[in-house]
Amino acid sequence: MSEPRTILVSGLSRGLGRAMAKSFAERGHRVAGCARNREALEKLQAELGEPHFLRLVDVSDDEAVAKFAETVLREVGVPDMLVNCAGIINRNAPLWEVPSDEFSKVVDVNIKGVANMIRHFVPAMIANGSGIIVNFSSGWGRSTSPEVAPYCATKWAIEGLTRALAQELPPGLAAVPFNPGVIDTEMLRSCFGDTASSYPNAEEWANTAVPFLEQIGADDNGTPLTCPGH
Repeated sequence: MSEPRTILVSGLSRGLGRAMAKSFAERGHRVAGCARNREALEKLQAELGEPHFLRLVDVSDDEAVAKFAETVLREVGVPDMLVNCAGIINRNAPLWEVPSDEFSKVVDVNIKGVANMIRHFVPAMIANGSGIIVNFSSGWGRSTSPEVAPYCATKWAIEGLTRALAQELPPGLAAVPFNPGVIDTEMLRSCFGDTASSYPNAEEWANTAVPFLEQIGADDNGTPLTCPGH
């Protein structure tokens, strides 16, 4: 187990985000983070208790992220690790049948949301001289499938965005695109239906993923990573 750190996680209302938050907390780290679902966030905050710091934020709203960052940096401090996990997927459909507003929402959360978090937290990490940025990619950020073209496009974008960011960071920091693998979540069920149950659930996944994420260091900067076992 690594030394206690402050871990900032977006997308805490999602299965993976919730599972990571609980696992990081159980392993002695302080969790800060955000989500768009008030009920899920309040439930998680009650489970985690103090000193964990969760707030209702839409990462696609740059102004909201700016205010959130100001509060976190003042009340919690500079995160040691930023985990950009927030993400959504389009409903299964050929690309030409995906409505414009639905396509835009996927882009706004999956790409712009990551950029917004980076914009408002990474400068403080640079000033601190250390920090790890983990941007959630996907198997569909390194391959493709039909009927999820908008999602594939955003995750391929995360791969490129993260590797370019890695080239911009000073020594002591690292940015990595992270493929979590295939996990039984609400998102996967929207694509795979009941067959999603043949994959590990979020809690089982976190038991492997969180210790792996703890070990990421500055030497991993720019390296595409995949959760062990996936």
